[in-house]
Amino acid sequence: MTTKIPDRLLAKSRRQGKEEITLQRHLFETEQAAEQIFRLNGRWGRNWCRFFKLDGLEMQEKFLLHLRLAALFHDIGKANEDFYSAVTSPKFFQQTLRHEHLSALLLHLSEVRSWLQQNRLLDLEVITGAVLSHHTKAAESGDWKWCQPKTKATLQLFYAHPEINAVLDRIKEVAQLTDSLRLNSSVWSNKMPWSGAWQDGDEAAKRFGRDVRRNTERRSLLLAVKVGLIVSDAVASGLVREGYSIEDWINEKVHATAIADEDIANNILNPKKEQLAKGNPAFDWHEFQKRAATLGQRVLLLAACGAGKTVAAWKWAEAQARERAIGKVLFLYPTRGTATEGFRDYVGWAPGAEAALVHGTSRYELEAIAENPNEATQGKNYETEERLFALGLWSKRYFSATVDQFLGFMEHSYTGLCLLPALADSALIIDEVHSFDRHMFDNLISFLKTFDVPILCMTATLPPSRRDELIDVGLRVYPNDTERIELPDLEEKEKHPRYRLEFVADEAAALKIADDEYKAGNRVLWVVNTVKRCQSIARRLDKKHSIKPLVYHSRFRLQDRKDRHAETVAAFKQTSEAKIAITTQVCEMSLDLDADVLITEYAPVSSLVQRFGRANRSSDRESNFRARLIVYRPENEKPYTKQEISDAQNFLRDLGDEAISQRMMAEMLEKHAQPQRIADGSARLLEGGYYATPGMFRDIDEFTKPAILNKDLAEVKAYLDAKKPYDALVINVPEKFANAIEERPSWLPKYLGIASEQFYDPQFGFMTDPEEAD
Repeated sequence: MTTKIPDRLLAKSRRQGKEEITLQRHLFETEQAAEQIFRLNGRWGRNWCRFFKLDGLEMQEKFLLHLRLAALFHDIGKANEDFYSAVTSPKFFQQTLRHEHLSALLLHLSEVRSWLQQNRLLDLEVITGAVLSHHTKAAESGDWKWCQPKTKATLQLFYAHPEINAVLDRIKEVAQLTDSLRLNSSVWSNKMPWSGAWQDGDEAAKRFGRDVRRNTERRSLLLAVKVGLIVSDAVASGLVREGYSIEDWINEKVHATAIADEDIANNILNPKKEQLAKGNPAFDWHEFQKRAATLGQRVLLLAACGAGKTVAAWKWAEAQARERAIGKVLFLYPTRGTATEGFRDYVGWAPGAEAALVHGTSRYELEAIAENPNEATQGKNYETEERLFALGLWSKRYFSATVDQFLGFMEHSYTGLCLLPALADSALIIDEVHSFDRHMFDNLISFLKTFDVPILCMTATLPPSRRDELIDVGLRVYPNDTERIELPDLEEKEKHPRYRLEFVADEAAALKIADDEYKAGNRVLWVVNTVKRCQSIARRLDKKHSIKPLVYHSRFRLQDRKDRHAETVAAFKQTSEAKIAITTQVCEMSLDLDADVLITEYAPVSSLVQRFGRANRSSDRESNFRARLIVYRPENEKPYTKQEISDAQNFLRDLGDEAISQRMMAEMLEKHAQPQRIADGSARLLEGGYYATPGMFRDIDEFTKPAILNKDLAEVKAYLDAKKPYDALVINVPEKFANAIEERPSWLPKYLGIASEQFYDPQFGFMTDPEEAD
């Protein structure tokens, strides 16, 4: 039965009280958004082309032309009976074919290709690849295989509709074609001409995929158009939905003035300097930090824990704003906790309208910051236009974020793709690169090889193989050997003896030392490699030694983890009271802890160096003070390998028991770090060609699952009903503990499991051993 052709084709579902968005309007507005965001006489357009290495005016004009045409074609496949039923029916409607699959298929009809080939400058594969993949649900095989029907064998098309004719006329105008085109095909089926179009498209996709692996210029054009289309579609859809004028919003948010070096000085560096200088009018930045402004566009900053790397990075960003037109400074961290600390300590100094904290639970963290502000954040409102999602962040200038939020675009993260124009318009700083897992580091190297953006990576320690890879992609090491000689303040800090190392037989021997040091009034940080051992040691201290330790690891509800984090940091800032904190690897990164005694199990060499950096950090200590480093072999090597534990033992042996400095540890790291495989340059974005499917930016722990404690279900339901975030109550638990009740509430988000409250203690976290939970 043939469906009556509607008078108006719709691009979006009907919403009560809202104006209908026709297909013609949406396609025209997506082209408008593309042209206005990426106009070549604007900073964003120029930085976008520089980012994708589209050199020369001819190539840049080619990019904008292909993007505008992709915008006009991208949703043309919505002109079919199934899509119209889906957006006009209140119930779910299973569509036969995805609309973007139909849009791309149309581009392989012989009459369409012949029509477009009137302009010999057009790369039709670039346009088709952008159109097909703009929802990142297109693949050569599998669930999202291109144009594989889900329901019926035929589908009525509305390609003869006047709205489609108007779009085709606009395409003719933009592409400067001589002839007009009208489409007469009224039914899709797996027969000619559609079967021929798919066969042509499948073969073209294979050829194109092979070619863009070799032809980097063509790949750059493809990637710039692909992501540009996703961004333009998001802007056209989001702004119209929220009632904004596309032109006015883009002019205000996108084409604001560039960030100036004095802006960074006035908003970040000077307030931080005033805070640090209290009581010391002669305070100034170290020469090591000042020289960071002279380093150029690509830098690998390697300096000891406590050397002042973060200020050096901001001084570098200040220089980048002076040397080129940019609109943002992005400071990226490996974890949510470190991103939040970076926001509190630095980004939070900026005006509320210009500062952003961006990670999976940042809304919750910002609410907590508002409730308990520090000097930097007092009285400020950091709200964004949440209904615009990632687009609501475009007006921000200073970011503290997790690396996934911005570099996740390499694996087709939608948030990362929508934030990419901000990244291309930025000076980029990435902290703690030593901590990146293998997949994250592969993506980082691929990013650095492919894209052009001012970037500074930094860490205290880095295995030689990783350092060499970063050097090979153009990062210059700072400070180098010559510069270190010229920086006596840094030399003194890195060579100053900070530790003395002691080996003990086992955990029991370490427990006695912890007890003795606590009774002597000292602050003890004990780091173990598993949550279970962390909890076990804490329980023994509590029950057998009458010591109430602080416990900090990854298996807390977020609200409790935030409290444990704050307690741990506070415990090591004061010096008047004995404290013991038992933690896992979560303490290694950017936690400003200053322990008198550090106890640790053997761990990978780079992890040990980071752990040791949590002791004797303060410059206020007497110069002859040495922190005790107590090390012992764990009962088993997991989650690490036997080789990593063996390397750690050799590293520790070579350090010896004499006074140990940060420089000595760096030199021993050079000697004992095992070579790692070289990154292969792969990433989903770079390899997609015609296709795009989402992946994960980092290696994911397949054995844990986010969950809600059964006692918190009612509270979560209340948050959901009020449309408020429930992040505070989410906890990661082992997969087998995430199914505590048989009847799962239908309202609970599918990604969340349910864990039993009997295994949980707010002070000790989620305990998988029933004896520990008693």
